[in-house]
Amino acid sequence: MVVQDVINHLHDLAPLAYAEDFDNVGLLVGDKNQSITGVLITLDTLEAVVDEAIEKGCNLIVSFHPIIFKGLKKLTGKSYVERVVIKAIQHKISIFAIHTALDNAFQGVNSIICDQLNLKNKQILMPQKGTIKNLTTYVPKANANDLRQSLFKAGAGNIGNYDNCSFNAEGIGTYKGNKDSNPVKGERGILQEEEEIQLSLTFQKHLESKVLKTLFEAHPYEEVAFEITTLENTNQHIGMGMIGELDQAQSEQDFLQFVKDKMKASSVRHSRKLNKPVKKVAVLGGSGGFAIGPAKASGADIFITADLKYHDFFSAENDIVVADIGHYESEQFTKKFLVDYLSKKISNFAIILSNTNTNPVKYL
Repeated sequence: MVVQDVINHLHDLAPLAYAEDFDNVGLLVGDKNQSITGVLITLDTLEAVVDEAIEKGCNLIVSFHPIIFKGLKKLTGKSYVERVVIKAIQHKISIFAIHTALDNAFQGVNSIICDQLNLKNKQILMPQKGTIKNLTTYVPKANANDLRQSLFKAGAGNIGNYDNCSFNAEGIGTYKGNKDSNPVKGERGILQEEEEIQLSLTFQKHLESKVLKTLFEAHPYEEVAFEITTLENTNQHIGMGMIGELDQAQSEQDFLQFVKDKMKASSVRHSRKLNKPVKKVAVLGGSGGFAIGPAKASGADIFITADLKYHDFFSAENDIVVADIGHYESEQFTKKFLVDYLSKKISNFAIILSNTNTNPVKYL
């Protein structure tokens, strides 16, 4: 097994195409074709984590946060980032970061928080736009079913909880090949009329190259006529944050204490209580001040996140309670989730949970 095999499994869970533009995800250090001796899962790649990987015989570190976030102009060991990269290279350890690709995945960071808090009826808080594409092509009626099935196998035609979705309209297509053409039907230089099916399917943007490859291989025509458009529709299964509901409403105080206990938070900073029952909950792991507006718009009673600034608490006004449980605390269960996920995909290989506590924040 090589590094790329693990990356493929992670890509199935959280395609890197859905990471935020500012992020630096993917293979940051190492060779994708290197054989693996062991995989260490961590939230952050610090020097101590690289030492742990060396000790445990792991030459691939899968990290939630990227160790390289900004460009590196020098590798002198002056900063902790440079020292981590140098040591990883010296010991031939690859480093892969998944970060906001997993933030935006339906089963990712925010779903993990919802599960930890026993929330039901989960929905994306801020669905992404521009992630759904539509393919329209024209194919001879006799070949339409074969092409349709091939595109389904490539991942096209999946909409939410449904698959094999397409629209088909019959019509007459016309074409005339020039002297260099080699038409499958008809003769060059003669106008050809053909009974065709206009076939339309949607697909997720990370599948575009695969869908096009399948289209060109399975379509019978020498020159394939097709159109791809990016839809403005929001993708209800990809995006930041999540909304869920409690089975039974709780008081604000009881729920805040419940959150502190379940998320193993040393403290919880929160805005003024509104003396309202908590039933609908919005969550966003990591820095989530930018999502206070969408959390309010969703009708949530409380918003659980991290890294809130002083003035963010004013933004709650009298509409919602916002609570900051700490950045590390909001994402810490991601490690075990990734270990469990990869262990199911790679049952005959060592997937190890890092024991290194990488939380840089300490409490009195």
